[in-house]
Amino acid sequence: MSAPTRGTPRRGDVEHTRVVRAIGHDIRVRVRPGTGDGPVLLLCNGIGASLEVLQPLVDHLDPSITAARFDVPGVGGSPDARLPYTMPVLAHGLGILLDKLGYERADVFGISWGGALAQQFAFQHPQRCRRAVLVSTGTGSIMVPAGPKVLARMVTPRRYRDPDYARQIAADLYGGSTRDNPDAVRTLVGSHTRAGSRRGYRHQLLAGAGWCSLPWLRLIRQPTLLLFGDDDPLIPVVNGRILQRGLPHGELVVYPGGHLDVVVQAQTYGPVISEFLLR
Repeated sequence: MSAPTRGTPRRGDVEHTRVVRAIGHDIRVRVRPGTGDGPVLLLCNGIGASLEVLQPLVDHLDPSITAARFDVPGVGGSPDARLPYTMPVLAHGLGILLDKLGYERADVFGISWGGALAQQFAFQHPQRCRRAVLVSTGTGSIMVPAGPKVLARMVTPRRYRDPDYARQIAADLYGGSTRDNPDAVRTLVGSHTRAGSRRGYRHQLLAGAGWCSLPWLRLIRQPTLLLFGDDDPLIPVVNGRILQRGLPHGELVVYPGGHLDVVVQAQTYGPVISEFLLR
């Protein structure tokens, strides 16, 4: 564990939110300090999702783990970027963010779009990233995609602005437990989040459009937990098997559920992630 510096959240502090300047952007960050000697976990969210969406998962992580979440530019409480950015630039910014939070090393978690950013961070910062958790994600532009109807619904951030629409498309987009309980998605992405801008959403789409981890996937040497649902219309489970074959230390867990069930059913999967991080 790194020694805390001035301004570093201390063990036992309450969860708090601040703004950190990195790569020319003001980044809204929320840190839940751990209560013991557990690792620092940097959480990267899905496209268009503000840091509040991950609250259920953070609440079910082992209390010894320090959890740091953030909003990418143009999402939640982070202002728009004036120009598009790339995954490598954003991963570089995460290194700066850790510096300003006072952490030398961190584990990284990424779900969906955030899983791409987490791969990029683990690749660019091998000395700073100890372990990785990748959930419902892929290798980028070369992967097994969702069907055209599903992809068409990802073009806009409407589901974050219209809770009724989020509920309406939940089953087709996310699968798993949302087929029987679409209100869970309405609550998760529609009621407790701060919707970002269309420009911010567009910049995220552009960052992922030309990105691919396949050429350097084997260079990610960190132990990596892969969590994939067997009923995920957005990221078919075969993408988890591709990642497992490419990562030297990938450990694949296929769970019964869909794209968001690691968060929707955080009481089940928070302990699974904690056990992996605390080994």
